[in-house]
Amino acid sequence: MSRQRGMSSLALVLLLLVLGTLILTGLNQQLTTFSALVGDESRSLQQQASVQSALEWGRVQDWSSEPQIQCKKASSWRVCLRLLSEKDVLLIAGVNDLLLWRTGEIIDGKIRFSPHGWSDFCPLKGSVLCLLP
Repeated sequence: MSRQRGMSSLALVLLLLVLGTLILTGLNQQLTTFSALVGDESRSLQQQASVQSALEWGRVQDWSSEPQIQCKKASSWRVCLRLLSEKDVLLIAGVNDLLLWRTGEIIDGKIRFSPHGWSDFCPLKGSVLCLLP
């Protein structure tokens, strides 16, 4: 009889080890998945901050009223000013595939951008005009 008690105790310990291993494996898979999600979110936030910086950098640049489309580049940023009419302008900033826009107008020969800030969707009906040239 004492021999059977020792085997059942050993079987119980082995069962606990197997269950613990299964739980730890599942938790490790969850951690890996969440880590990938957090990494993607972090990269997305960094890219969004970068394109917002590009838009702000473009806003403070000296732009002329000619030609119709002007572009400037700094590091990975690309910012273009598109003259839409005699008084309306559109500032387009892009980093990789992400674009932001800011509308403005020409007042007394100077470009004044909208105080309402940037837009993450094209403010024009013609989406071709919202792309970086």
